[in-house]
Amino acid sequence: MKILSKLMLLLMVMTASAVHAQSSIYRFTVKDYEGNDYPLRQDSGKVMLIVNTATQCGFTPQYKQLESIYEKYKDKGFVILDFPCNQFNEQAPGTSGQIHTFCTGKYGISFPQMDKVEVNGAGETPLYSWLKSQSGFTGFGKGLKAMILKKLAKKRDKNYKDSPDIKWNFTKFLINRQGKVLARYEPNQDMEEVEKAVAEALTE
Repeated sequence: MKILSKLMLLLMVMTASAVHAQSSIYRFTVKDYEGNDYPLRQDSGKVMLIVNTATQCGFTPQYKQLESIYEKYKDKGFVILDFPCNQFNEQAPGTSGQIHTFCTGKYGISFPQMDKVEVNGAGETPLYSWLKSQSGFTGFGKGLKAMILKKLAKKRDKNYKDSPDIKWNFTKFLINRQGKVLARYEPNQDMEEVEKAVAEALTE
């Protein structure tokens, strides 16, 4: 009976570990802009902000705000991971290296940049499949930018409200120190609110 109990306990621990691995971000490995493996477990214990970006978008100036947030909190255990994506009106042209050169030169970004990815559809990267399963689309809110985004999204998919898909460039996912998704922010979310959420996550 003791052996059986120990085996059952071991099985429970292994199952719990497997569930944790499946429900956290650390099981994924992506590629950086140079094509090198970037295991997300290397950021274990950090608060993460994951962003799909583009260099020729109306939201591209957010790079400046993102860099400001990164510089302010990076020493407190915060990292931004930048995933260029060319799926939205082809607003991220060029190679990953060219995009990196543009972003460092124009906006002085110093947070990690990844290889170009697809965030929707048959070719979407597994990381984004997981992110979307953890936090779906809940709306753009109100205001002029929200109206513009609604039109853009509806043009791409008349049923866009029913899908967890990424709707446009600069959608953001906030990840806590345990590798779980805390929140999803659409591109028009006030960056001051995003920064406030980052600061709160760092204190938890």
